[in-house]
Amino acid sequence: MFDRFAWPWLLALAAAVPVVLVIALLRSRRGRLLYPASDLAHGLGMSLRARLFRVPLLLRGLALVLLVVALARPQDTKGHVKTSTEGIAMQIVVDRSSSMTEGILLDGEKTSRLDAVKEMAREFIAGNGKDLKGRPGDMIGVIAFGSFADTVCPLVREHDALLDLISNVQVSPLRADQGTAIGDAIALAAARLRDAEKEVARGVDDDKGGDPGFKIKSKAIVLLTDGRNNRGDIAPMDAAAICKQWGIKLYTIGIGGNSTVKISGLTIPQGPNVDVGTMKAMAEGTGGKFFLADTADDLRDVYAEIDSLEKTKVETSQSVNYDERFPPFAAAALALLAIETLASTTVLRRTP
Repeated sequence: MFDRFAWPWLLALAAAVPVVLVIALLRSRRGRLLYPASDLAHGLGMSLRARLFRVPLLLRGLALVLLVVALARPQDTKGHVKTSTEGIAMQIVVDRSSSMTEGILLDGEKTSRLDAVKEMAREFIAGNGKDLKGRPGDMIGVIAFGSFADTVCPLVREHDALLDLISNVQVSPLRADQGTAIGDAIALAAARLRDAEKEVARGVDDDKGGDPGFKIKSKAIVLLTDGRNNRGDIAPMDAAAICKQWGIKLYTIGIGGNSTVKISGLTIPQGPNVDVGTMKAMAEGTGGKFFLADTADDLRDVYAEIDSLEKTKVETSQSVNYDERFPPFAAAALALLAIETLASTTVLRRTP
C-alpha cells in the first residue's frame, strides 16, 4: 500500500489511544439512574442497544489510530536511476598471418602466438578475475589481417558474440593471404571508429534504438602483430597519420619478441621480427604506446597497462519522488468519527 512514513516518530501517539479510550469509558460510567423498583428489572438481562453501547467508543479509538497514521504521512517511493557512461570505442586488430602459428609461452605452457593473442583478448574484454577487470559496456570490434584486412566483428557493446567470433579467428589457409598488411588493417579499423557515434545512435547491437546515456570518451586501436608490413596499399605511417587526424590513439604490440637462428649448433639472436622503429613511431605519433611481448604473460601485463590508460567513466544519479498516501487514512478516520457521532446521538444515545 505504501513504502515509508515521512514522520514515523508520530506513530508513537498511537500508544496514547488506549489511555484516551479508558478515560472516556470511566467517564461514561459516572451517571446513575435511581429506580425505586429495581427488583422488578432484576433478571431481565441486557438489550441489544445496551450490548452495543461501547461501539461508538471503539469507532472513536479506531478513528484516532487512523488519524495518527495519516499524521505520520505514509508515502510511496518512486525512484529513477539514470546512468551516464563515457566509454571507449576500441578496435582490436589481430595478425593472422602464417607466422602466428609459431610457439609462445602461456602460463608456462607452449601454445601458438595466435591462440595466446585470442586468449589474452578474451581476458581483456571479459576480465580474468585478477588484474584484468574486463571492459563491460565499451564498444569493441575486431579486425583480423594477413595480406588482406577483414572485419571479424563490428563495434558492439554486448560482448558474448564478440568473444565467440574472436575464438574462431584462424590463420588463413590461402597462400595469397600469408603476408602482413598492417597499414590496410589500421586504416580499416580507423574507418570503423570514425563512424562509431553513428553506430551508437543507431543502437549497434541494441534493438532499443540507441543508448542516449552512452558517450564515446575516446577511441583507440590495439594492434597485435609478429611481423613487418609487406602487403597492402596503405603504408603503416600513413595509416597512423589518419588515426592522428581522427583523434584515435594507437597501441602497437609486437608479439614473440626476439627471434633466433641456429648456426652450427649455436643459437644466435636476430632481434625482434617486428619493425620496432615504425611500430613505436606509429603509436607515439597518436598519443599511444608501443610494447614488446615475448610471452603471453607479458601480453597480459601489456593489456593491464592499456586497461589502466583507457578508463571508462560511469556516473549514476538517482532521483526519488514521493507520493502521499495519507488522504485515505484521514478520510477513513473522519468517516468513523461521523458514524460514531451519528450513532451516539441517535440509536445508541444514552440518557443521562
